[in-house]
Amino acid sequence: MHYRTLGRTGIQVSPYCLGAMMFGAIGNPDHDDSIRIIHKALDAGINFIDTADMYSHGESEEIVGKSLKGRRDDVVLATKVWGPMGDDPNRRGTSRRWIITEVENSLRRLRTDHIDLYQVHRPDPTVDIEETLSALTDLVRSGKVRAIGSSCFPASDIVEAQWAAERRGLERFRTEQPTYSILNRGIEREILPVAERYGMGTLVWSPLAQGMLTGRFRKGQRTDTHRATYGFKHYSDERRLDVVERLIPLAERAGMKLTHLAMAFAIAHPGVTSAIIGPRTMEQLDDLLVGADSTLDDKILDEIDTIVAPGTDVGRLDMAYAPPALERATLRRRPVDERAAAWQRVQAS
Repeated sequence: MHYRTLGRTGIQVSPYCLGAMMFGAIGNPDHDDSIRIIHKALDAGINFIDTADMYSHGESEEIVGKSLKGRRDDVVLATKVWGPMGDDPNRRGTSRRWIITEVENSLRRLRTDHIDLYQVHRPDPTVDIEETLSALTDLVRSGKVRAIGSSCFPASDIVEAQWAAERRGLERFRTEQPTYSILNRGIEREILPVAERYGMGTLVWSPLAQGMLTGRFRKGQRTDTHRATYGFKHYSDERRLDVVERLIPLAERAGMKLTHLAMAFAIAHPGVTSAIIGPRTMEQLDDLLVGADSTLDDKILDEIDTIVAPGTDVGRLDMAYAPPALERATLRRRPVDERAAAWQRVQAS
């Protein structure tokens, strides 16, 4: 396993990061089996694990914590804060109140005294970014957190956070965690260049496009019942399925499986530090490990560019972050009486 430096932190991490979202109730509820998967990944040279408090409501962190007994110092451990952890409206978000409380809960579940990378899971427009950075800075200075990062931040939010940190003398985000795959290349336009400009490492999620780049989803077929039960619309997006049909023969010509082509693509970009894999079973992990040394030459990369143009998305993942301005129609529309008044002014002129 060849290791890469995580931004400018000096921390060395593997190009594959083991994502723990599927360990627990929403994926693999068997703790012993999940721990075996984690141990095999570590034995293969993966030294980077990413989880979050909200994954199976803390169960994922508990599984990871149990798996690292006796091996904690050999692992770069990342987790996140933001998602709801109960019905109480204050048990979520990125306020100082919640961050300081929840980091202790994560430390307890992970059975450790420090977190190597503590990430803000999503932007929180209800909280001043300086409030969030101030709380995270205190955690770094106390030794409970080694570095901080963001996840799914638009480029403008990344820049704002960097400026706020510099202006106030606060710890700055050292990493960003966006979605990236052959089907979703939008981050090549701004996110990756901005992250590189600020010396941030990137750990990209869903390099297999939530399973679409495994070949299990084909036009006219639906074979992965576990994924299908979530009801995500992107699995039936004809544009995405059409791209998959073009990528399968490309992978065959390259002499590799589609999963290996997809992973090799994700870690080929110079702005990407690690790609997060999220196996639910040992078989899925084994498949990904077999292709860990796969590389793509310029000819294959050029063909991928022809199928999906650089910097573009083919549809979108249903769980991808959408800023409030896109999610809330009220932020895009003036009140009816204002529109009527504006129209009357136009007619009067």
